[in-house]
Amino acid sequence: MKKNLLISVLMTIVTSVLLGLIYPLVVTGLAQLLMKDKANGQLIVQNATTVGSRIIGQPFSGPRYFHSRPSAAGNGYDPTNSGASNLGPTNHALLDRVAASVAAAAPDDPGVQVPIDLVTTSGSGLDPHISPAAAAFQIARVARARGMNEEDVRRVVAEHTEGRQLGFLGEPRVNVLELNLALDAMGHKAAQSPSPDGANQPAAAPASNL
Repeated sequence: MKKNLLISVLMTIVTSVLLGLIYPLVVTGLAQLLMKDKANGQLIVQNATTVGSRIIGQPFSGPRYFHSRPSAAGNGYDPTNSGASNLGPTNHALLDRVAASVAAAAPDDPGVQVPIDLVTTSGSGLDPHISPAAAAFQIARVARARGMNEEDVRRVVAEHTEGRQLGFLGEPRVNVLELNLALDAMGHKAAQSPSPDGANQPAAAPASNL
């Protein structure tokens, strides 16, 4: 029995060191060596300040910016509390929230149906993308607010529209943060650029969703 106990203890120590220390260090080292940007969260740094991540959504407010999907993650866009509202399609709270979102978004392009992803949350609550239709719906508002030609804004949207992965996986999509940064970089009435903290700062855009 002592022999079996000793073997169990040794196996526990060996597997703990192997799988709890060596394996994580090797995987982390390879990730930093082969794909450092992805391993570190695909952060976007501007003027020595991290303004967000390519893979984690954040809110934007104000007419000059394309708006992200609504979020039910925590109090909204909380990366430590990812999740959906879990409300059913007949839930009155959900219906009221969607109706309010539709009413708020409708003036962006009067007479056009509001794209569904602008008024519903994603499963994670942290989706960094919107559909090309959702981006197109906001073009007129953004162009007016920035004093730009709609075709110029449409061109920037097209440049930031990603196709299906491998040609058949997923759907075409637009990264909201990268799109807003690209517009700010063009210098049309640019006084600010997006920031993840929601404050109006010299290099930060307001962050709050519809």
